[in-house]
Amino acid sequence: MKIVYSKDYDTMARKAANLVGAQILMKPNCVLGLATGSSPIGLYKELIRRYEAGELDFSACHSVNLDEYVGLAKQDPHSYAYFMNDNLFSHINIPKENTNIPDGTNLDAEDECARYEKVMADLGGIDLQVLGIGHNGHVGFNEPEDCFQKATHCVDLKESTIAANTRFFDKKEDVPRKAYTMGIMSIMNARKIVLLASGESKADIIYRMATGPITPQIPASVLQLHQDVTVFCDEPALSVMLEKAPELVNGRPQ
Repeated sequence: MKIVYSKDYDTMARKAANLVGAQILMKPNCVLGLATGSSPIGLYKELIRRYEAGELDFSACHSVNLDEYVGLAKQDPHSYAYFMNDNLFSHINIPKENTNIPDGTNLDAEDECARYEKVMADLGGIDLQVLGIGHNGHVGFNEPEDCFQKATHCVDLKESTIAANTRFFDKKEDVPRKAYTMGIMSIMNARKIVLLASGESKADIIYRMATGPITPQIPASVLQLHQDVTVFCDEPALSVMLEKAPELVNGRPQ
């Protein structure tokens, strides 16, 4: 696991875009695993800027998103499908038919999860997976549990996750209680993983994820076992790491 220091969020986004952009340039028909939430927005803005500058071409790319709320249609402004269109897809030349997101309107969880696993298998797997991290260590919607959930599954969201996502809704009661998410095995099968975290509120979980025991109680800790993970953080998100294990941080101020 390589942990990369950035002074601020914008610098972090540019550094992450360098890696994602290199993946697209090296393999124009690559499969990108994408995430939602506030952490990757800067990355997506930078990828859009590079596309508009003629530096990147997404026309042969495919994408698979980590997760989606159960019960929300793609047109719902709170859905992750809407988020992706608004923050990335509508601004680049990736064919819409090449973008894949779990179908929140399919209430048959077994059917939808099996369908999404087949989508990933048919694409030949994920070349580069973008991740954020929750305050409780969740990646995608893989919440702290007694064991790692391997494949795409339907999850009951923890109260802490619902509370964190309330900022995107009018009130807490509007936040869906269930979501479809890639499983840990689906994520770990990606050939390369990029994790983004910003803000002091993520500092403790970044430290625990990178240096603590590998446990399903901190789902992101399993990333320690992946052979190609790069963690991009701004300075506030690395405050605990810089205090307790600065030798693990690349590009840290001296």
